[in-house]
This record gives sequence, structure tokens and C-alpha cells, in this order.
Amino acid sequence: MAKPSPKPKQTTAIDHGVGSRIAFLRAANGLSQSALASALGVSFQQVQKYETGKNRVGAGRLQAIAERLGVPVSSFFEPEPESTTENGPSLLRVSGAVELLRAYNQIADDQMRRDVLSLVKSAARIGQSRAAAGAAADQGSARDAVPNA
Repeated sequence: MAKPSPKPKQTTAIDHGVGSRIAFLRAANGLSQSALASALGVSFQQVQKYETGKNRVGAGRLQAIAERLGVPVSSFFEPEPESTTENGPSLLRVSGAVELLRAYNQIADDQMRRDVLSLVKSAARIGQSRAAAGAAADQGSARDAVPNA
């Protein structure tokens, strides 16, 4: 009787972390999944599988990814960037985040970059203030709608 073939190794939390770092560093370099895939000689679907942790990344392939992204292999094993939260999605998955990063990355002038960053931070503060004011107004109208017993 033939011996059953062993199951392929399941991916682990480390594989998911490596994939997340690949996605983060790829986006930070302004590369699409297709562009990275082309440089590696694989399909963009394979890059997707690496980034989601569905497929493990072999040592040789990880070295090739590191070289293409201009980072040491060790960078794939560093803690998650601040753009992720423990229970939430990566900030890079927020609509427009990657486009904003790409556009920012194309600004060559350091002073212009500082000015753009200052503008975005100001817009974020205004947005947070408006959201807080709206939430407070909603709470006030909900409180007013409850009849006194």
C-alpha cells in the first residue's frame, strides 16, 4: 500500500507577518503587485498570495523581493509598521492611501514634502474635530429625544 503524501505545511502567523511587510514595503516603493511579480518572474496572483500569507515565501524568493524593494531580508521580520492596528486593517487598505503615498513619494523637494505633510495633518485634525462635534451633536439629540419618566 502506498504511503499517503504529507499535507503541505500550513502557513503560520510569521508567514502572514512577512506577507504584510512585503505589501507595506511594495506600496511604499510605489510598486504594483504586477510590477513586483514581473520583476520576480511570477504572476501577480502569486504576489497576492504571498502578501496575504496564503502561500509561504521561500528563502530565495524572499531574497529576490528584498533586492527589488531595496531592503535587507531582515526587514520582513521586523514588527508591524504603525500603519496597522492589532484588530484593524492596514492603513494602506484605506481608500486612497496608496495613491496618496505614491504621489507623496514623487515629490522631490524636501520643503514641498514638509508642506504637504503639514497640510494633510491639518486636514486630519479638522476632520477629527468635525467628527467629534457631529458625534456630540448626535448624542445631544438622542438624549433630548428620550422622554423623562
